[in-house]
Amino acid sequence: MTNTLHRYGKEDTQGNDFIVFAMAGKGFNDEGSLEKAKTFLRAAIKYEPINMGNALVNSLYRPEKDLSFIKLYFTGRKEKTTYEELIDEIPAAGSAAVVFDDPERVKNFVADVKALDLGLSVNVSALVDNVRDICGEVDITPHAVEYTLGFHGDTDRLPDRETMSIATMCGHGMVSSHFARKMIDRVKEGRIEPEDAACCMAKFCVCGVFNISKAMMILDTAAKGE
Repeated sequence: MTNTLHRYGKEDTQGNDFIVFAMAGKGFNDEGSLEKAKTFLRAAIKYEPINMGNALVNSLYRPEKDLSFIKLYFTGRKEKTTYEELIDEIPAAGSAAVVFDDPERVKNFVADVKALDLGLSVNVSALVDNVRDICGEVDITPHAVEYTLGFHGDTDRLPDRETMSIATMCGHGMVSSHFARKMIDRVKEGRIEPEDAACCMAKFCVCGVFNISKAMMILDTAAKGE
């Protein structure tokens, strides 16, 4: 089961949203899983994932613990860490996730992961047909396919579609709908650029599965009133 199943949005906003993550099962295949997770993440670097994360240390985008007034207004804040810094910080095995916005890079990365044969459970979370195409090209037969059944019940109480499309990119709900709505409104008002707003929200998604490119596209479309 993965909390990345419930990413909301129209199909044209989902086509460039891919999350590939690896996990070990405690007591089954967790021996040496920390180094295996790091190997998995390092293998992704050459394909330049747009986000990466481990729930124990945060994502590429994270708040600064020592942010000061001088640093904020004169030297500038550090919006993200490097791939290697994140990997070196991982203290123990956990979920290792990478996010791509290009199916070709996903295909090449999955092919590399197949060749590495790490013995971890690897999931690709995206539109099912896109994943099937990738698996076919790298000669992999999926072990299982999971579907989201959508949202049911009193859906009138849910946030609007723009807000849902952004907030559901953090499956643990760390990007609240109120915060997403505020960022959308600020972009529409011209008070913040879509990229800055997307990076700001990504810092709250600890697992690192927030898709910056998708968020920027949604925010840019909202700013244009489309």
